[in-house]
Amino acid sequence: MRPVLDIRHLSASYGRVEALHDISLSIADGEFVAVLGPNGAGKSTLMRAIMGLVANSGEVVFCGASLPRQSPDTCVARGVVLVPEGRGIFAPMTVAENLELGAYLLRDAAELLRRRTRVFDLFPRLRERFGQIAGSLSGGEQQMLAVGRALMAGPKILLLDEPSLGLAPKVIDEILGTLAILNNEGLAIVLVEQKAPLALRLASRAYLLSVGRLIAEIDPRTITSHDEIARYYLS
Repeated sequence: MRPVLDIRHLSASYGRVEALHDISLSIADGEFVAVLGPNGAGKSTLMRAIMGLVANSGEVVFCGASLPRQSPDTCVARGVVLVPEGRGIFAPMTVAENLELGAYLLRDAAELLRRRTRVFDLFPRLRERFGQIAGSLSGGEQQMLAVGRALMAGPKILLLDEPSLGLAPKVIDEILGTLAILNNEGLAIVLVEQKAPLALRLASRAYLLSVGRLIAEIDPRTITSHDEIARYYLS
């Protein structure tokens, strides 16, 4: 499969502090890849650097063309969409308004309706809470809204940063099940996750980061126990 996202020698920094060091990896078209690592490993910084949200060097190539370093709107327009850590919903606005903002580049009313209907099919609770203020939703519903808003942008690759954070196991299973459906339909997905067993249930490959460096590529089929995962983290 051809790479849909090709990251070449990517480094990123916050001021004088370098948070990513020479990361190179690729995601194939339609692939589900996990990015694992402990707190402070650089997982969120990697997602932010791909989107041009943090100062970086190196190259991010999407569908054969380089993405500009500091232009997240261009990333979204081309089909690279991030569901950020902490959800990032617009709490004072309604569910409907949040979804519409996800499709702010779209000018086709029929396509807007089609995308919104698809989101409601995936997350029926958002249909039920269509006119509700987003900040009044439960944590799980807010995460569904964050994913739904990203889908409204029509992504070709979906980046998710810690979507399980603070959620009950039942809700996590529901959201991961939806991601599996989307991936089976051909959407490439990159899942950043601290809970390695969750991510390895779905991913075809995984990359392990530690202190801003890529230290291993993992085949989930070879992982048979939590002890093996721990060995990767500690090696």
